Amino acid sequence: MTNLQIFLDIATEAALAAGALLQGYLGKLEDAILEKGRPGDLVTAADKASEELILEVLRRHFPEHSILAEESGKIGNQENEYLWAIDPLDGTTNYAHQYPFFAVSIGLLINGIPQVGVIYDPLHNELFRAAAGLGATRNRRPIKVSQTSELSKSLLVTGFAYDRRETSDNNYAEFCHLTHLTQGVRRSGSAALDLAHVACGRVDGYWERGLSPWDIVAGIILLQEAGGKVTAYDGTPLKIESGRILATNGYIHNTLSRELLQVPPLSAWV
Repeated sequence: MTNLQIFLDIATEAALAAGALLQGYLGKLEDAILEKGRPGDLVTAADKASEELILEVLRRHFPEHSILAEESGKIGNQENEYLWAIDPLDGTTNYAHQYPFFAVSIGLLINGIPQVGVIYDPLHNELFRAAAGLGATRNRRPIKVSQTSELSKSLLVTGFAYDRRETSDNNYAEFCHLTHLTQGVRRSGSAALDLAHVACGRVDGYWERGLSPWDIVAGIILLQEAGGKVTAYDGTPLKIESGRILATNGYIHNTLSRELLQVPPLSAWV
């Protein structure tokens, strides 16, 4: 097997184990739900236990690799050739409310480029996997993006950052603008699953801001291997650290990019 296949298989092992753990905690947290300093930015005992399990698996197999994890932060030299980006529970707010839309997301950057990704939705038993040059799958079967070529016939998905109450730099106006131009815009609460659903053709495009690397690294390679396109809002190469992403089936990419860049201010929608 190639190294990428080995990395993919180990990430899958970790994601499946973490997903089983999350199912065990669901509905049993009671008072073990905290805010991390900003309204709506939650962390639970399940987040922490899931991350510990994933870290144990990765350290056992790849002790020399570095890690960037949502709860533990930076582990090891972040300039390492191999950097794992981990979200042990993407969609914590959904999870805390027992809303059935959350996932485990494990991605690997090699020299700063997403190369391996695993996203696991345990409640729906959907395992999304991809590695550079190896294709993208859902439950081991190949997936491809949709072929929707007109924005007016598309279904989009987005999310709202935790600091949306504190800054005018949010995507409320974009949500209004694109809702008028498409067949609809959904808001799921999990960036990882949003990217997975673009990759398998359930939705045609996704944009969001205020993201962290662990939210999107796995989804980026999944979407690219499924035939999709990922860039910055303006169509230039994506900088993962920017926190902003435009991801589509490729067919509507340029049109969606253009519309994002000319969204009227929110005051125009009042």
